[in-house]
Amino acid sequence: MTETLASTSSPTATSGGTPPPEAAWINAYQRLSPRWQSSALSPQSVIPIAISRVNQVDAGRLDIEMSAMLKEQMVKVFSVMKPGLLFQYEAELDAFLEFLIWRFSIWVDKPTPGNALMNLRYRDERATDMRGKIRTGLEGPGLTVYQKILYCVATVGGQYIWTRLQSFSAFRQWGDSEQRTLARRAWLIVQRIEGLYKAASFTNLLVFLFTGRYRNLIERALRARLVYGSPHMNRAVSFEYMNRQLVWNEFSEMLLLLLPLLNSSTMKNFLSPFSKDKASGSSGDETLCPICQTNPTTVYLALPCQHRYCYYCLRTRCAATPSFRCSRCSEPVVAMQRHGGSVP
Repeated sequence: MTETLASTSSPTATSGGTPPPEAAWINAYQRLSPRWQSSALSPQSVIPIAISRVNQVDAGRLDIEMSAMLKEQMVKVFSVMKPGLLFQYEAELDAFLEFLIWRFSIWVDKPTPGNALMNLRYRDERATDMRGKIRTGLEGPGLTVYQKILYCVATVGGQYIWTRLQSFSAFRQWGDSEQRTLARRAWLIVQRIEGLYKAASFTNLLVFLFTGRYRNLIERALRARLVYGSPHMNRAVSFEYMNRQLVWNEFSEMLLLLLPLLNSSTMKNFLSPFSKDKASGSSGDETLCPICQTNPTTVYLALPCQHRYCYYCLRTRCAATPSFRCSRCSEPVVAMQRHGGSVP
């Protein structure tokens, strides 16, 4: 019995009494640390995200519409000035409005109006690839100062320079100058650059439809990707504005169809019997032309009512409206006669 107790108590004292060596913890950390770092930095740890292509395209269209609305308001401000003044500086006006949108959105790390409505923001993909610590797929820094400046130069400055170059070449008729070889060569270079840019844009569009990244060449060159600003915001689709727009478009088309069929003089003659000013109008000065309200230099009479008109006033009204009625008595004018002469 004594030997059995001694034999059973010896393993317990050996396993619980002696602590493990201090180097065992260090050895375990060194053995597991490479595995932990590889799993933390592995590409499989980054959750892939899919940004709606429709949202990205809609955001671009909304930015264009916002710029058009600002331009319309600017044109209304200068509507009282010399006609055609803003037409000469239309390219500068467009560049100024694009610069304002860039200054108060991208430069201050805020989304553009279209991106804000679609819950999108720009993210620097270069910093995302270097850090590799994205878990939800939406984290990541915004654009750097260098990227912001290049974005402004490419979108605002590039578009302005290209527009001015096209207008200048068209005004100077570079394409029609057969004798000036230098201008002709410059025109061919401009056309070739435009063709290459359109081909590259079309290729980028196909890649964008396949991958869902980088709507245009500028975003692809800068590696500025559009991602969702808030992961918990759902895409709210409201057709109320679309319905109102469709109703207004149909109503405007109906008005454009009916207005040419209506004649102002016909409507005026139709409503003249109900007018209260008929007696006062008919009792006016009979020597004045009822159209221009001046003394006729070449007096003509409207037949059969014999009212006095200027020749040009009566002739233009009869030519414009075959069923012209006298402005004084509302009688149909069937002919015109020179005062003191015969019917022409």
